[in-house]
Amino acid sequence: MDPYVLLTCRTQEQKSSVASGKGSEPEWNEDFIFNISEGASELALKIMDSDTGSQDDFVGEVAIPLEPVFIERNIPLTAYTVVKDGEYRGEIKLGLTFTPEERESRDFEVEESFGGWKQSSYTD
Repeated sequence: MDPYVLLTCRTQEQKSSVASGKGSEPEWNEDFIFNISEGASELALKIMDSDTGSQDDFVGEVAIPLEPVFIERNIPLTAYTVVKDGEYRGEIKLGLTFTPEERESRDFEVEESFGGWKQSSYTD
């Protein structure tokens, strides 16, 4: 088996490298970054077997809820159950980190303007 993983969060999809010849105990040790928008609730993993010359085989899938990582900011390496047609197919281990986007608050001085010209006065 030459497995790889398709990772999907809403409309974003990423693919791991193919663990050629690694059989049923592959290790990827890869990082994937997703831009999370409001309404994202899960990370879907689909494990596939790469086949040369024919369509890749579906091995199994897992849906990981994102709410715990939003709250904790970091979920250490955790085993998730992989299923296919409701049957146990194995486990996949991964860690998750959520880094909220920092929004800078900027204080701008607003200058009053009139008709595009700054008002000034001149005394003689």
